[in-house]
Amino acid sequence: MGGALVDFLLGAAVIALPQHQVPVAIGSVSIGLVRHLVQKRRKPKRRNGQSRERDEAGQKQVTLEWDSISCTITTKKGGTKEVLQDVSGEAKPGRLLAIMGPSGGGKTSLLNALAGQVPETKGMQLQGNVRVNGQPRGRAAYKQAYVQQEDMFYAQLTVRETLNMAAALRLPRSMSPREKEAAAEALIRRLGLTGSADTPVGDAKKRGLSGGEKKRLSIGCELLGNPKLLFLDEPTSGLDSFAAEKVMQTLKDLAREGCTVVCSIHQPRSSIFAMFDDLLILSEGKLLYEGSAEASLRFFEAQGYHVPEHYNPAEFIADLTAVDPSSPDAEAASRRTIEKLHAAFASQAVPRSMGASSSSSSGANGIPSTGSEVQCSLPVQAKLLFKRSWRQVSRDKATNIGRAMSNVSSAIIFGGIFWRMGRSQSSVQDRMGLLQVGAINAAMSSLVKCLNVFPKERTIVQRERAKSSYGVAPYFLSKLAAESPIGAFFPLLFASIVYPAAGLHPKLSRFAKFCGILTLESFASTSLGLAVGSFAPSTDAALAIGPGVMVLFIVFGGYYVNAGNVPKALQWVPSASLIKQAFEGLCDNEFPGLRFDPLSADGSGDIVQGEQVLQRLGFEDSTVLKTVRTQTRILLFNYWATYCILKARKPGFQTMEPVIA
Repeated sequence: MGGALVDFLLGAAVIALPQHQVPVAIGSVSIGLVRHLVQKRRKPKRRNGQSRERDEAGQKQVTLEWDSISCTITTKKGGTKEVLQDVSGEAKPGRLLAIMGPSGGGKTSLLNALAGQVPETKGMQLQGNVRVNGQPRGRAAYKQAYVQQEDMFYAQLTVRETLNMAAALRLPRSMSPREKEAAAEALIRRLGLTGSADTPVGDAKKRGLSGGEKKRLSIGCELLGNPKLLFLDEPTSGLDSFAAEKVMQTLKDLAREGCTVVCSIHQPRSSIFAMFDDLLILSEGKLLYEGSAEASLRFFEAQGYHVPEHYNPAEFIADLTAVDPSSPDAEAASRRTIEKLHAAFASQAVPRSMGASSSSSSGANGIPSTGSEVQCSLPVQAKLLFKRSWRQVSRDKATNIGRAMSNVSSAIIFGGIFWRMGRSQSSVQDRMGLLQVGAINAAMSSLVKCLNVFPKERTIVQRERAKSSYGVAPYFLSKLAAESPIGAFFPLLFASIVYPAAGLHPKLSRFAKFCGILTLESFASTSLGLAVGSFAPSTDAALAIGPGVMVLFIVFGGYYVNAGNVPKALQWVPSASLIKQAFEGLCDNEFPGLRFDPLSADGSGDIVQGEQVLQRLGFEDSTVLKTVRTQTRILLFNYWATYCILKARKPGFQTMEPVIA
């Protein structure tokens, strides 16, 4: 009512002033002054240390509360393991909350539970109540970000390209490309990455960013869209003390800007410990302390545990709350200390009651509903992802040079061994041997490269898909389109050297078919690597499975076992063997029309015409076109299998069941 009265008086003044011959300029200044004074009077005063409800951009800040969070896993033997036990707490805007405790204490489990990022696990029971700004998490509208412990990027992209790509894929469609680039540039300056903006991220093969710069880049990718709730899992893991302090200072600055920051951290240096506003300490899943970081040491002193002078408080807490397994007596004593601290804090903690309203909606405490959705159209996704894949594969000089040298050296060796084969009877076996090893070389070269790269890339893709950055179809199609030109170069390089050196069928059309068959087989082998890499749990597992499958294909490749002698139960293997289809196609291309020198002067001999070789191998009814069709079916089947596996393996997260108070 007071606001309406002020507006009425101001409006009356606007009408009345000109009628009394008062200059309009003076009237306008007076009205503005009155409005400013009224608004200033209305604005509530803010206490020291109290965050404003909204930040400068007008976004609502986030207060996160949780109580009774428990996590239990049923083992295969029927036993149970309590990962978290009735943990409660609060994270406030403008404050940095650190979750500390010994290894295995439940830090990451609690962080994942609060972020809604607990992976689906068979036999797991996750319970608790989580509220965001007073509402159950599943029904609250807010923006959150989650920075995982391991930093994973496309190694060949620079910092600027990485952030621009993330901005283009994840920022709203209403923003223009120029505005998205401006947002990425602002983050580069904000995170102190200006000096390394054009430096490739790098990996084990290519020197790039330092560990601290990678971590800040990870934070930057998550800050796109200006989330007000930020989770970080061990942000200082693997960093030296200087880089760790720089990363934590970045988080402290974000908290000062109104962001709610929650991180798990293990034994930080004293200067980092001084940055914490709030502290939550866990050991064996039990809550030992939750509250102000400054008051934590007073709590331990009240229980009889004093921090030695000039001693890092974080190290003191880590030693005090860890289980000592060095001896049965030491272990029992450390467990008694943990129980004592747990009971002491529980006796003085203020009970939280959120169960009744939190349980009003089934699954309300489950996966956060942050309104994330794919922001780009399919054509734009395909364009951006194609550009990224092309940069990654074309700039990977170490891999490309290695593959080129491998194919050239193999071609030179095979060309030297089978140099200028004539038309003698012994050359028949030589030609079959060369065609077989040529097919094996093209397949294994493509397979091993794919198995080394794709499982790591799949992890990046799964993280980005969890954020709804893009779909599987545009990613997969753009990847194939970007990698095909370079993938075709290596079998063509091998063929262009070994074909003339070995003196194979001297006809240009036959050489063109030879190149086409090897190239198609290389693509089919890559498709097999994609299929294996899409479901293998790690790179090591993929490298164990892929070559094993290829060995089976080599055995049934048509050279060692005649197709007519394969047992009925295994007759499907030659049809699925890309080695067999390539070898058969190469033989169909090489032998028809060739005449070999007879063994005796009267013209008799074991094999005189090339068609006899095909009959002996069981390929008499085969053609190059037929093998190409079969190879194409193998290729398409592997692509389809890869797509289905990637589609089905979108990260799934455990739902938190509410606890009724």
